[in-house]
Amino acid sequence: MTDAQDTAADSSLRTTGGAPPDDGGSTATGAPNPDPIPLLEPREGIPPVVADEASLAEVIAAFTAGSGPVAVDAERASGYRYGQRAYLVQLRREGAGSALIDPVACPDLSGLGEALADAEWVLHAATQDLPCLREIGMVPTRLFDTELAGRLAGFPRVGLGAMVEGVLGFVLEKGHSAVDWSTRPLPEPWLRYAALDVELLVDLRDALEKELDRQGKLEWARQEFDAIAAAPPAEPRKDPWRRTSGMHKVRRRRQLAVVREMWETRDRIAQRRDVSPGKVLSDAAIVEAALAVPANVHALAALNGFGHRMGRRQLEQWQAAVDRAKALSDGQLPQPGQPVAGPPPPRAWADKDPEAAARLSAARAGVSALAERLNMPQENLITPDTVRRVCWEPPKVVDAESVGAALAGYGARGWQVELVTPVLVEALSAKEA
Repeated sequence: MTDAQDTAADSSLRTTGGAPPDDGGSTATGAPNPDPIPLLEPREGIPPVVADEASLAEVIAAFTAGSGPVAVDAERASGYRYGQRAYLVQLRREGAGSALIDPVACPDLSGLGEALADAEWVLHAATQDLPCLREIGMVPTRLFDTELAGRLAGFPRVGLGAMVEGVLGFVLEKGHSAVDWSTRPLPEPWLRYAALDVELLVDLRDALEKELDRQGKLEWARQEFDAIAAAPPAEPRKDPWRRTSGMHKVRRRRQLAVVREMWETRDRIAQRRDVSPGKVLSDAAIVEAALAVPANVHALAALNGFGHRMGRRQLEQWQAAVDRAKALSDGQLPQPGQPVAGPPPPRAWADKDPEAAARLSAARAGVSALAERLNMPQENLITPDTVRRVCWEPPKVVDAESVGAALAGYGARGWQVELVTPVLVEALSAKEA
């Protein structure tokens, strides 16, 4: 049994399934536990949904009085609603129990965020939830990401269910992960699922902390968590319409303009109706129209995605978008591809700069070998983009100081710089010789 499982076995978990197994558990590599225990009910039952200011004040007081890390999760309505707002926030803390908060009824949770400002927040896949939490006023200053911890510790399966089962010996029911969380009232089975998602999050955090410490990786994880907490909000994506699925089929500039006009029309409609853009019109239909550039509504209606179920008024609005693209001058048409900051795609390196291609090949091999020795994914050891940038434009003098400075300049954390610098110095020097 690893230290992680030992921690889990020592935890006093008052659940309907009993305590975690104290033998025969998984290893740190995430092998399945032979006798996982279904986690059926939250310890104190399903908490009531907080949907008014008075109840929210009670939760704030309780969590302020609580102790230790606070487990935090959020549920969105991806695929159902426009954007990525939170439709339920779940929390759990020692001494406070669990809470389910409706951010539609209580859209400003900054008071709760301030009350928890000094606490460590425990999240699973933090970067997924932090944007929607930030929108409602909840921003951590310290965090522990159990998914990222699992990656660094070498677990091959790092979903919450797999981690809880592999480390703690419990099975989480995951059947409601993709439901429409904007539904009101929320059904009891969904609320049970939501409460269970934070039930063991702090226990998982404690077990993973011990495992990371055992492997000598705890300080690495802390640097990663600090970087996530300190990261500013992401910049809006430039030309988001270019990410339409199937865009690789669209080659001509006029066709690109059709995609852009239809995408932007769809986005305005989806935002106004507060529905997922895919429910307004599919990406496949947009690409179909772009390739055909239909001359009129009748021609549009004959295309896949614009069939008999679509009304005349809807067909006219999509044809109007096509017509706007057709009316643009050549100078107004979008250029194929996007301006890329940094090096070209690696597949083009052999033709553009064979020496750079050789450097990249050596660097990739070295990073891959190091990641394998450390038992972690390569992308967590160092981002592939950082390796490409250093190999495409290496420092004029290739030594540990200059390569380390280049890595730090691209955002690598201290532990990454320390580990990867010797590998890249060797790769770059070998190709310079």
